[in-house]
Amino acid sequence: MFRARDGPSQQVSRGETDMSTETSTAAETNGERAAHSDRPAYRYDAEMAGRIERKWQDFWEAEQTFRTPNPGEPGSEKPKYYLMDMFPYPSGSGLHVGHPLGFIGTDVLGRYLRMTGHNVLHPMGFDAFGLPAEQYAVQTGTHPRTTTEANIARYREQLRQLGLGHDPSRSVSTTDIPFYRWTQWIFREIFEAWYDTDADRARPIAELRAEFESGARRTPDGRAWTELAEGERRALIDSYRLAYISEAPVNWCPGLGTVLANEEVTPEGRSERGNYPVFRRNLKQWMMRITAYADRLADDLDRVEWPESVKAMQRNWIGRSEGASVRFAVPGATDEIEVFTTRPDTLFGATYMVLAPEHPLVETIVPAAWPSGVDARWTGAAATPAEAVAAYRAEAARKSELDRQENKDKTGVFTGAYATNPVNGASIPIFVADYVLMGYGTGAIMAVPAQDQRDWDFATAYGLPIVRTVDPGEGFDGEAFTGDGPAINSANDEVSLNGLGVDDAKRRIIDWLAAQGTGEGVVQYKLRDWLFSRQRYWGEPFPIVWDEHGPVSLPEDQLPVELPDVDDYAPKTYDADDADTEPEPPLSRASEWVNVELDLGDGPKAYRRETNTMPQWAGSCWYYLRYLDPENSERFVSEEAERYWLGKDPAKADDPGGVDLYVGGVEHAVLHLLYSRFWHKVLFDLGHVTSEEPFRRLFNQGYIQAFAYTDARGMYVPAEEVVEGSPAADGTTGFTWNGEPVTQEYGKMGKSLKNVVTPDEMCARYGADTFRLYEMYTGPMEASRPWSTRDVVGPQRFLQRVWRNLVDENTGETTVVDDEPGDDVRRALHKAVAGVRADFPALHYNTAAAKLIELNNVLTKRGTRVEREIAESLVLMMAPLAPHIAEELWQRLGHDGSLAYASFPVADERYLVADTVEYPIQVNGKVRSRVSVPAEAGQDEIRTAALGDEKIVAALDGAEPKKVIVVPGRLVNVVR
Repeated sequence: MFRARDGPSQQVSRGETDMSTETSTAAETNGERAAHSDRPAYRYDAEMAGRIERKWQDFWEAEQTFRTPNPGEPGSEKPKYYLMDMFPYPSGSGLHVGHPLGFIGTDVLGRYLRMTGHNVLHPMGFDAFGLPAEQYAVQTGTHPRTTTEANIARYREQLRQLGLGHDPSRSVSTTDIPFYRWTQWIFREIFEAWYDTDADRARPIAELRAEFESGARRTPDGRAWTELAEGERRALIDSYRLAYISEAPVNWCPGLGTVLANEEVTPEGRSERGNYPVFRRNLKQWMMRITAYADRLADDLDRVEWPESVKAMQRNWIGRSEGASVRFAVPGATDEIEVFTTRPDTLFGATYMVLAPEHPLVETIVPAAWPSGVDARWTGAAATPAEAVAAYRAEAARKSELDRQENKDKTGVFTGAYATNPVNGASIPIFVADYVLMGYGTGAIMAVPAQDQRDWDFATAYGLPIVRTVDPGEGFDGEAFTGDGPAINSANDEVSLNGLGVDDAKRRIIDWLAAQGTGEGVVQYKLRDWLFSRQRYWGEPFPIVWDEHGPVSLPEDQLPVELPDVDDYAPKTYDADDADTEPEPPLSRASEWVNVELDLGDGPKAYRRETNTMPQWAGSCWYYLRYLDPENSERFVSEEAERYWLGKDPAKADDPGGVDLYVGGVEHAVLHLLYSRFWHKVLFDLGHVTSEEPFRRLFNQGYIQAFAYTDARGMYVPAEEVVEGSPAADGTTGFTWNGEPVTQEYGKMGKSLKNVVTPDEMCARYGADTFRLYEMYTGPMEASRPWSTRDVVGPQRFLQRVWRNLVDENTGETTVVDDEPGDDVRRALHKAVAGVRADFPALHYNTAAAKLIELNNVLTKRGTRVEREIAESLVLMMAPLAPHIAEELWQRLGHDGSLAYASFPVADERYLVADTVEYPIQVNGKVRSRVSVPAEAGQDEIRTAALGDEKIVAALDGAEPKKVIVVPGRLVNVVR
């Protein structure tokens, strides 16, 4: 007897075929169908599929079939497997058929693993903070929580309809107050930590303070800790924190009144929402010191089972590179310009410098007037350097970083100041140009036009010198040479690089710079600290208050900090072109919430709450941990649950731990995964988790895309109403709508494209099992594929054939017999079992489905009743792909309860060995016939059989063959 769990409550009576969740019995319903149709009463169609599916969905829910035991509970002694999807954002439009591809894929694997004896955790939650709900609130006055919860309810209904085997007791939403209490707690842990570079890990900030107090760590200016004022002590400690406040260049959109992420800014430098101008400005923002973990984030990629393409994207984003830090003096200025370069060997070719428009030194080095004889191309037609720089900075502020990087037309303006090249004493002009970004390196570059094409283009446009310092050989006239070669034109009275290769030249010049005190070898990263605040309402409040000295974290017993109700959800907006405005978040207007009196251990004091909110990334950085222990009110996850589900596998060398399989789109390959890894490593350093990585194995599913159609006006027409025909004489595509030609295009689904197909439609028309099978059968999980509603009927016909092979369509009784199957059908069965067992864990669901179709075709062609041994094995193998019909057939075959934990069939090796082998026979290289011989036949027997074949005898025409070559298992080659 197979049950979903071990309790008797899981049993379902064998006679319970009335789909008891319906208001009428199955017999009555089928009788009504028979009265109105000549179709058999028990034919498996969309209506019957729907009733079967609702019945088993209700059963799974009532019996908690997919409730997963934690360590110490019955069932936890099985091998564990943590299987997880990237959770969705619950939009008001619900799911379309492209969304569930990964969800169904993980469900298939989870069902298979349960049937092969695993304790499977497969949860589902919702990434529910974010801009859309807030926008809707601004437009309608509806609280974002109301909208969000309605959307979540809609998603849950749709996911349930698909028969997904999630554990409902573990579902979380990032907007749940008990959830974001722990998001705030983790932020507090990060805020109260610093990175000890000597120990190469994070440590509690209290330990840093103790080191300063005891004198074990010196203050920057050498004063004793007791000599520092309270404000100085706080500022010093704050400068070490992993979460800190800093002025950072951000995308400020006055028209929306908020800072935008790079992804929310168009290449034209305007907001994706509303098309307002966006300006790059330095504003005080919360930052996360992710750069402290750059090496570990890069190095530990070697320890996880991720697609190499994703690892490459993360490594490129981190951008670890070795080079030199070089300091250029600016005559008359107190500060030097520091640059990082990976090619210090080219220093002799640096003929000008460029600062990013946002660089803090720009304003300090600009002189009052232009130097005499300045090139008119350098001034931007401005009367003074200050005017030229101000105008250029304002223009650059309107461009996005993407536009600045990709713009081929290099623009800039001379600051009026010069720097001194430390290797030759040359006075080189300092420009401001938007192709240099403050967020990369130091925001300043030494420009070597002979070795960098961007610098070459700029130098050419502005008439600047070009000096080659690497011998390019032949063929590089008129362009930069970025390759390797011997150094040239690179010597002064103390050091010469001439003739050296790149590596040797780098080492020599770095040693010389260090000896002169003008530079040193360093490792640099493209990765920048993480901007972690938003001027929005619908996000997690920071667990931070402010006093006269700066930010203070709230103690754990004062969490959660709940979002207050406000009348206006929108940030204050300004004139769209007024770049000098300041953000005013919605929370800043909730004065009673903002201004509070608290006792934080030193008596009641007045504080002001932080009015920014966390970005949507916050909850998604750690939600996989909360799934493990969602009801725990004492810890974000218990030590036992974390160690059981995520702990390192001692049997695997250098295993970092983490989720066993994480499935989601490649669009999250960098930021979400990088941020999650950072949070997890901080938690590991502080002793809160035993695993070093959040996701041990990653799989990126493909996408389901769709055709869309436009008419002669360029307007989209309903895709489902388009008729495909032969190409017309006028060259149109061969597709028509209402008799008029339309043009086909291929891409994403969207309401505006009028090509959205929903799972609801598919389930109503064909049934959830058909929809599931179609999505799994149309191609490999990792590949994108087009949606075609007309092709869904194929999987439906397969399920109908299986049903007809096992159930009488007129009576509803099973037609299975208890006879012994013959060896031929057993061989077909065990061949399928072996193949499906290999395909499911490899996520090769399309080929697994093909093997089941092939087996069912064998049964159909025999024209006899199916033996129980074959029928039950087929049903069990179908269960992961089409669970509802499999459950129903399993019950009709006489079993109690669910098959969710039934044993998956095991192939018998005896039936995987063929009795005979067919050999093609070639005569002088051309196949003339084929012969079957026993599988164990030797070469002599194969040779005799081949030469005795009547077609070969005729081909030889009495002649003795010169040679007969037998290739075992493959062919016989006869040479005349």
